[in-house]
Amino acid sequence: MWWSGLPLVVIELKSASDENVDITDAYNQLQTYKMTIPSLFTYNSFLVTSDGVNARAGTLTADEDRFMAWRTIEGDGVAPLSIPQLEVLIKGMFQRDRFLDIIKHFILFQSDGAETIKILAGYHQYHAVNKAVDSTCRATHETGDRRIGVIWHTQGSGKSLSMVFYAGKLVISEELENPTIIVITDRNDLDEQLFSTFLKSKDLLRSTPVQAEDRAHLRELLNNRTSGGIIFTTIHKFVPISHELKESEQPYAALEKVAETSVDYGKNMVLTSRKNVIVIADEVHRSQYGFGAEVIKGKTAADVKYGYARYMRDSLPNASFIGFTGTPVELTDKNTRVVFGGYIDVYDMTRAVEDGTTVKIFYESRIAKLELPEEMKPKVDSEYEEITEHQEYSQKEKLKSKWARLEAIVGAHERVKQIAKDIVEHFEKREEAQENEGGKAMIVAMSRRIAVDLYNEIVALRPDWHSEDLMAGKIKVVMTGSSSDPQEWQPFIGTKAGRETLAKRMKDRNDELKLVIVRDMWLTGFDVPSMHTMYVDKPMSGHNLMQAIARVNRVFKDKQGGLVVDYIGIAEKLKEALAQYTESDKKTTGVDTEVAAQILLEKYDLIKELLHGHDYSKFFTGKPSEKLQAIVETMDYIIELREERKNDYLKLVTEMARAYSLCATTGVAESLNLEVGFHKAVKAGLIKMIGADSKKKTPSQLDSELNQLISKAISSNEVIDILSSVGLSKPNIAILSDEFLEEVRNMKQRNLAVELLNRLLKGNIKTFSRRNLVQSKKFSELLEASIRKYQNRAIETTQVIMELIELAKKINEAEKRGEKTGLTPDELAFYDALAENESAREVMGDEILMQIARDLTTSIKNNISVDWAIRESVQAKMKMTIKRLLKKYGYPPDKTAKAVDIVMEQTKLMCQNESI
Repeated sequence: MWWSGLPLVVIELKSASDENVDITDAYNQLQTYKMTIPSLFTYNSFLVTSDGVNARAGTLTADEDRFMAWRTIEGDGVAPLSIPQLEVLIKGMFQRDRFLDIIKHFILFQSDGAETIKILAGYHQYHAVNKAVDSTCRATHETGDRRIGVIWHTQGSGKSLSMVFYAGKLVISEELENPTIIVITDRNDLDEQLFSTFLKSKDLLRSTPVQAEDRAHLRELLNNRTSGGIIFTTIHKFVPISHELKESEQPYAALEKVAETSVDYGKNMVLTSRKNVIVIADEVHRSQYGFGAEVIKGKTAADVKYGYARYMRDSLPNASFIGFTGTPVELTDKNTRVVFGGYIDVYDMTRAVEDGTTVKIFYESRIAKLELPEEMKPKVDSEYEEITEHQEYSQKEKLKSKWARLEAIVGAHERVKQIAKDIVEHFEKREEAQENEGGKAMIVAMSRRIAVDLYNEIVALRPDWHSEDLMAGKIKVVMTGSSSDPQEWQPFIGTKAGRETLAKRMKDRNDELKLVIVRDMWLTGFDVPSMHTMYVDKPMSGHNLMQAIARVNRVFKDKQGGLVVDYIGIAEKLKEALAQYTESDKKTTGVDTEVAAQILLEKYDLIKELLHGHDYSKFFTGKPSEKLQAIVETMDYIIELREERKNDYLKLVTEMARAYSLCATTGVAESLNLEVGFHKAVKAGLIKMIGADSKKKTPSQLDSELNQLISKAISSNEVIDILSSVGLSKPNIAILSDEFLEEVRNMKQRNLAVELLNRLLKGNIKTFSRRNLVQSKKFSELLEASIRKYQNRAIETTQVIMELIELAKKINEAEKRGEKTGLTPDELAFYDALAENESAREVMGDEILMQIARDLTTSIKNNISVDWAIRESVQAKMKMTIKRLLKKYGYPPDKTAKAVDIVMEQTKLMCQNESI
């Protein structure tokens, strides 16, 4: 799409009526354009792909799974399915004002130092941010209530970037007059993560964000300006100066309420009284509100403590507040609405899954399988969250007695040993079942002691997973600590730089680091798209639980869903947390793996029905050679089915394998392990045999499917080497010898023989077409006619095999024909072009036509220039040369025009071959 002469958007459209092309082909075509005509993308804003049914938008640097649908036109709701996706996208993105808004405010670049990526906002981000800006103008007006509202966008849907886009629009808003923006988090690690996202986006923000070191620094940052600036701070920095606490010296949990005499509090409470201050609060829960005073009595005196919201509001009396959250605000909570106002926009988990922004989260309980005594099964109650909140920030705080008792039970040596064994076996099965390599997992332990013990038990079972080198090893513990911690913990207590290194390793799908054990670290704001499993052995509830399990909901290639494995009994807490979500989310989040197991059974039953009457039981009972024979016979049976039934089989196997990947460790999946492996092997063989012309998958996707065979009973070379399994020696694809054709004629698997011959002949004709246009066209038509009769069941399989064998012999003869005539391949090709007209051949005879072909070849080769194919003047000269030669030898005038066109086409082929 051109805008004032600049190509701002490139749209690749594929045919809606051609089943052989889809939206993946459109994406791949754009990648080709990027390599061949890079100048087209100098001014590019974004790209659009569509196959008539689907439509997606993405940027130059986006992988295919990051091209997203635009599901709304005006932003008031998702467009109905009755409106084509392409129409919704065009009307939703290309309406003049919206388009200009998108390219100005909703596209940004970020760099990690190694590579730069370009990011386009999703439709939910675009409309939520604009609603938030409108609400900001309302709330900051002279008569406004300073409560902008709350944006609830589920974890993994780009909440941090939504904040960036929002801040970017605020800083240039004429109505808001360049406000000062304060971004507040309730954790130092969250502050670092969010600050990093904003810092990478400073070009869009038109300023460099800064972090407040303490309350005094925060006051300085606010008072040294009258407008502008983006300041990051944790909420505890609003604690009044006289009683300020530092995280390194005081337990974080103690910061929930902070003592302050009313006199001192009154003197120091206001940091700035400016009205052009907008506070963006990340995760509006608990610490972001709480106004009530609490009287604390000591032995000799009493004091008053307040919640953070009171300190924050007193410090910024005229500021306006907006909250962003990945989990819903509790229905019973009134404080959040008092501080921030109602919802501005909601983008729940169900819609994120529908859009492909996130994947579903599945749940699996492993408690019963550990067979622990009843008294050993921890009972989670509402007090645990309060007890465990931020526990690890302090080494001085004494463990609560109840926590200590529970920790002792959960961390009992025998229990840790059992869980370690179960995790190792479970994770290895999960790795085998995944469609893509590079999958990661996280283990959440209840305490640092248990984390260390669990690590030691796991590496005792798998010593090769261990390494003392920070840059090596398959498993690591990520935790903080100090020199006063036990000596055996010291190797696991890392520095901030060490944790950043491990984070990079974890995010790199090609790195050998696959498993990390954490307690609190990385449970919020840490994104690893390839993470598919979280093992939970720590009491969690509410938004903390939902934020934690969302680590596995990120989109990654063919990842079907994330799995939460429960060792401690969080099921009830999961249900309680989900009670605050939308109705659709309650049904689609935390789905039990038994649901996936039922889908697996359903797909298996459909496959059995499709193969009714075909016996492949020897795969499960026979010798290796018989197993392979069962695969080949099943391939032959499927090939004989109608085309749509054949496609049904391939689709069902894909769906069954995906369901298996979600529940590979359940009893149902284990009982069907060999069945899944068998059908994946059959499918891989079919794709290898009949999918040569398919454009549905890229080579890497095809390789992945061929290599991802679940059952150990099948090796990839047995599956791929179909020819040897049916008693055939491997042919040279370009030469169809009589001996090989005789072997094919005697094959027992008749349908497989047809597919094999079809594939070999197509390859041969394709090779032939590079030299001889006319002959290859004839052979191609003959092949298509035979295969059409076979597919329509117009002739018997045996008969079509005979036809194909005869065609193969004709191709062989055609290739040898030049030797008999004394013509070179190029001369023979021109001869065939001239002899295409039978009347011309009858009038002139073979000898004259052969002489014309020799003269043509010599003349054309002498006149071909490098740029002849693109320069019309050179082509015109070539045509005149051909016409003169034909006239010289008396070629029939009424046939000359057609002959010239055919010769020109053949000349193009010659030119291509010369350049090769």
